[in-house]
Amino acid sequence: MRPLRLLLAVALIAPPSSVFAADGDWKEALAPLGRAAAPAKSDLAQASSVKVSIADAARSTSPVSVTVSAQSGPPAPPFGSPAYNMPEHKELDLLQTLNNIEQQKLQQKLRPLSDQKDEAAARNNLQAEKLRLDLAPLDAEFKRLQAESGLREEKRRAEQAALHAEREKLRLENEVAREKLATDQIKADEAKLRMDTAMREMDFESRKIRMETELAEHKTVALKTDLDLRDKKASWKKEANREPEYAAEPLKDGVLTLSDRRITLDGPIISGVADYVSDRIHYFNNKDESLPIFIVINRSPGGSVMEGYRIVKAIRASRAPVHVVVKSFAASMAAVIATLAPHSYAYPNAIILHHQLLSISFGNVTQQKEQLAQMQEWYRRLSDPVAKKMGLSVEAFTKEMYQHNSDGDWQEFADKAVELKWIDHVVNEIRETGIVKEPDDSAAQKKPALMFGLAEEQDAQGHSYVRLPRLETPDAYWIHNPDTYYR
Repeated sequence: MRPLRLLLAVALIAPPSSVFAADGDWKEALAPLGRAAAPAKSDLAQASSVKVSIADAARSTSPVSVTVSAQSGPPAPPFGSPAYNMPEHKELDLLQTLNNIEQQKLQQKLRPLSDQKDEAAARNNLQAEKLRLDLAPLDAEFKRLQAESGLREEKRRAEQAALHAEREKLRLENEVAREKLATDQIKADEAKLRMDTAMREMDFESRKIRMETELAEHKTVALKTDLDLRDKKASWKKEANREPEYAAEPLKDGVLTLSDRRITLDGPIISGVADYVSDRIHYFNNKDESLPIFIVINRSPGGSVMEGYRIVKAIRASRAPVHVVVKSFAASMAAVIATLAPHSYAYPNAIILHHQLLSISFGNVTQQKEQLAQMQEWYRRLSDPVAKKMGLSVEAFTKEMYQHNSDGDWQEFADKAVELKWIDHVVNEIRETGIVKEPDDSAAQKKPALMFGLAEEQDAQGHSYVRLPRLETPDAYWIHNPDTYYR
């Protein structure tokens, strides 16, 4: 018994890790003792129980308290009882006492670990609290984000619900529109059918009308063709249908032949007449310089000395020969033009009249003297060529004027004018080959119009007159005007 008790005491006193390394160690160590004290199996079981508890506590590394308890089978008998004095019970008491002592020692050894455990737990709690405080803003932000996300999700669901409702509304509206469109299409088809029927009827009527129109047009075309043919025949009849005669020598056997190269010079010679005559002389020259040009004077009382002088110069400068023809009357400036022309003709009863330059002057005596001197110079310049052609001086020519007429208006018929060399030839027949169209009969019913914008007027006494335009200085009218018709 003593070796067993000694062994158990050493096991309880020594640290658990240094006594036995494993379960097999203590079994081997206790094997001889078991064989020696086999009857004390209850003691061995108690010791084994104590050893295991201590070994388990030693192998544990967690900072937890270890409680060492010695478990026994039946409870110890009361103190002082006969059984209490038994050796086994005494051993058990000793073991329990030793166990308690070792338990106290073990608790003292484990107290630092427990304190470390508590300190670590406190640090862990402090770090957890600090981490919780650090994570509180993030948690709040996370909760806010969760709230916003939830709000957005709710808003999205609301919007989706609204869109769904709108889509459903649009679907219903589309269905209504489709139904309405289908109804309208049916109506349109019905209207189109009616329209097609009407169009076919209109087309039939149109074809019918077109056919009738074509028949009418055919008849109209036939009538129009006939009318056009008649008009062409009438137009053909109103034209000579022959070219004018262009003779290099227009006078032959007493017959003067005029072409369409003719210029009419009628009425008073006023501003613009010189341009009218000279432009046509230039045109006919540019067209053909070999054929004659005809200036035909039916009736002209004369007019502006400056305009008349330009006409005389244009006649003399013409390369094509210019022939002046007097059919009725040529006086004053017109008589000078006819007399100075290189070729002149007149009917036998045509009248040629020469007189002094006649004009009206205004101003004081000196001004009138100046105007008189200017008029005398014009008279000399234009009358001197006429007088020389007659073989007279200007003074003799002027004297003859007053010998033949007290007013100085010396007029002669063409046959006498030929003797005075005012006209070159008297002709009894003038052929106008340039007039190839029938004259307009309606124009004969109208009042004869004057050239260059002149118009006949009536004064307060009912006398007819023509207002002459104002002349530019130093021009003067050389015009025969015995009845003051020209004013």
